[in-house]
Amino acid sequence: MNKLVAEFIGTGVLVLFGCGSVVFGGEAIGQVGFALAFGLAIVAMAYGIGPISGCHINPAVSLGAFLDNRMSANEMVQYWVAQFAGALVGALIILAIAGSNASGLGVNGWGEGYGGGYSLISALIFEIVFTAIFVVVILGSTGEKSSPGFAGLAIGLTLVAIHLVGIKITGVSVNPARSFGPALLVGGNALAQLWLFIVAPLVGGAIGGLLYRAKILKV
Repeated sequence: MNKLVAEFIGTGVLVLFGCGSVVFGGEAIGQVGFALAFGLAIVAMAYGIGPISGCHINPAVSLGAFLDNRMSANEMVQYWVAQFAGALVGALIILAIAGSNASGLGVNGWGEGYGGGYSLISALIFEIVFTAIFVVVILGSTGEKSSPGFAGLAIGLTLVAIHLVGIKITGVSVNPARSFGPALLVGGNALAQLWLFIVAPLVGGAIGGLLYRAKILKV
């Protein structure tokens, strides 16, 4: 239960910091500010709840860990429930604070009128490839021969870099739960496009996990 509570809180904090920076920071902090908010949230939670749950706070990461035999299928599903619930509560807190000033809640998307107007195919490729990279970094930096004291920093900085590349493409999901909370509350096109931000990160997470399961990335 402690693990699930940690995952619930951690995912909520990720949404609060990351999506909150979009809602409350806006143009004042810009793309670099958004990237830092998401990345620093991961660093904080990695050291805060990492010793309890491993700080997945991302269904794609849990899938990668399952495929690398680091957790059971039952445990993975329980993590998923906690992560989606935490993301929804995080988005609800932002909405409660912002009220009528809330604008989009940091939802992900693609196409005309969103970010740089990138296509569905561009969004799909970005989310799969960069989620795979993210999961590879996470599994590698928390593996048996890693330096675990630096894992949180490596993971957080990787997420910063991913956001610097991809904010104009999709707003950057690489995390189905992070996309779920805001999209569920905003509805409309954000909810209609949510499927991509569930499917693509899970595919990317599976690729990362399978690379480790097949020992392609293991010494």
